[in-house]
This record gives sequence, C-alpha cells and structure tokens, in this order.
Amino acid sequence: MNLPQNVTFNLPGANVYLPKGDDFLTAARGITHLGIGAHQDDLEFMAYHGIAECFQVPDRSFGGVICTNGAGSARTGPYASYSGEEMRAIRQQEQRTAALLGDYGLMAQFDYPTADLKDPADHRLSQDLIALFTEVRPQVVYTHSPADKHETHLVVLREVLLALRSLPADRRPAKVLGCEVWRDLDWMLDEEKVAMDVSARPHLAAALNGVFDSQIAGGKRYDLATEGRRRANATYFTSHAVDAASHLAFAMDLTPLVHDDTLNPVAYTLGFIDRFRQDVATKLSQALGR
Repeated sequence: MNLPQNVTFNLPGANVYLPKGDDFLTAARGITHLGIGAHQDDLEFMAYHGIAECFQVPDRSFGGVICTNGAGSARTGPYASYSGEEMRAIRQQEQRTAALLGDYGLMAQFDYPTADLKDPADHRLSQDLIALFTEVRPQVVYTHSPADKHETHLVVLREVLLALRSLPADRRPAKVLGCEVWRDLDWMLDEEKVAMDVSARPHLAAALNGVFDSQIAGGKRYDLATEGRRRANATYFTSHAVDAASHLAFAMDLTPLVHDDTLNPVAYTLGFIDRFRQDVATKLSQALGR
C-alpha cells in the first residue's frame, strides 16, 4: 500500500493491512489503543483488553504491530514440512484474519527475522515504530512484560521503550502496559497488578485465540491455555470475595518508564520482585511466629 512520505519502514517486506478499508491516515489517526507484539498471535493473547475495548465502538480503534516475520515458527503436525517462507506467508495471513475478525483499525507487520532483532546494536525496529508514531498516536499501548522469559519479547520491549522515549513528552501515551505471555504476573502484589477485565465477548476471544491454526494444530493449545489463565486469574485474584469478573488478564504498569527517561527498566522491574519477596517474608514470618 502507499504510505505517506513521513512513514517509511526499513524492510521491503513490511506491510500494513487496513481491515476497514480506510486510507492509511484515517486509520492511523483513529487509533486509540495499540498493541505491539513480537509474534503473530501475541496481541490476541496479551492485548485482548484493548481489542474488546475498541470492538465496534465508534470513537475507539485498536491497532496492532507485529515485529517478526513468522518464518522461524515451530512447525509440527500438518505444517511439519512447510518451509520458512511458507510459514511466513501463513503466519502473516493468520494475523490479518485476526485483525479482520477483531475489527482492528490497522495491522502493521514489520517482517523482521528474529535473529536480526536479537542484535543489541540493531535498532531498526525502534526506527520503524517512531515512523509509525508520526501518525499513530495511541492513548494506551500494550506490549510485553519486562518479566517475560521469552528473549524476543524482551527485545521488542527494549525497542518499544526506545521509541516511546524518543517522542516529545506531550506525544507519549497516557498508559503503557506490560502484559503476560511467557510468564504470568500472578506473583505481583495485588495492589500493583493492572487487572484487566477481559470477560467481554467470550465468543470473540475464542475466535481470535483459535485463528492461529499453524501454532495450535501441532499440539500447543495456546487457545485453551490463554482461556485457562484468564479464568484462573479471575478466580484466584481475591480469596474473600466472589468473582467480579469471569476472566482477568494481568499487566505491569510501564507508564513511569515511558514518562521518566531516568528510570532504569531493570531496577524498575526488580522493584516489583523485591516487594513481592518482602511480602512473602513478612507474612510467612508472622505465620511461623518469628
């Protein structure tokens, strides 16, 4: 598609899909909630809150960004013999299908090989994000948690922080959330969790989770695991009250990291862990009478 001259991406395979048929500027300027994930399916698993918040709401629009090209995806079962290029095409089409089902305003895929992103000196991804942010100005951004155990997720988070910190203060989103995927956030202190009610439209959530057949058919039931995590979060969130929601997703509030450039992301994340450790120590010592 034709993009404005001020929006250029580094890789020739980078692409933008506009499910509603809008022109790019109309779609970009309407985005209020933006999910930025490493892999096809990350957004549907971690940022459903934003998708549901915007679904068929006139003054809201969800936009998605996927950073990798999908060529290195695991392939078993019916996809075992597929080449990297075949997987790339399938994974990106699955993501476009999810964008259509989820009523996204915009779906950008930057097409990076995973190995490129892992180079600590390569910041082309943050450059692409900065280019996108010239026209896309979301109020809320969903991305990966800094406590995630997937290396590629953490690299994407690094580039997201670089891009957002490069923006003028008045252009930075009001809320930035680090969401659970490859490691949940149940361990965080309850008062520090961002508990996102994702109970709305369970049929839509199920459809989005199930789009990614290339990953599910081989035996990794991400759809069931995501549903189970959300239900478990809701039930185990409070021990002395009935469930206020049937499904919850947890996130870490990363907004301070985006609005205060002096904060160290490692120290900021370890602060949550240290407070959790102290809470366990205090409560267990009290229970043991020590």
